[in-house]
Amino acid sequence: MKEEITKVLTMIQEGKIDSEKGAELLSVLKEKGADLEPKKLNKYLDKTLKIRVVSKENDNVNVNVPIKLVKAILKTGHSIAASIPQSQQYVKDLDINLLIDAIENELDGNIVDIQSANGDTVKVTIE
Repeated sequence: MKEEITKVLTMIQEGKIDSEKGAELLSVLKEKGADLEPKKLNKYLDKTLKIRVVSKENDNVNVNVPIKLVKAILKTGHSIAASIPQSQQYVKDLDINLLIDAIENELDGNIVDIQSANGDTVKVTIE
């Protein structure tokens, strides 16, 4: 099921489908996997979202955030950011439900892997 979720997220990222259709597909996948044991979900929530930025200028960033915290912050942080005029432009097109669905469907492994022309890299993983 994780492969199907990754495919849906990739299609959204590539613009093949919009976020509304992606959320619908993820919802169907969630219903399909609704028989997951609660222990398995709890084990997933013990994982960590890891963000790694390696800069050619040595401006490196390493961030580790527990998935439980990510889920809570997504729900509260988006509404706070949307009410601040300076940040509205950054969050207006962000589909929080899509991100929460990805967490609830246990998206795992590499999520973002970017290599810039000047040698900088950005990696986001859930481990």
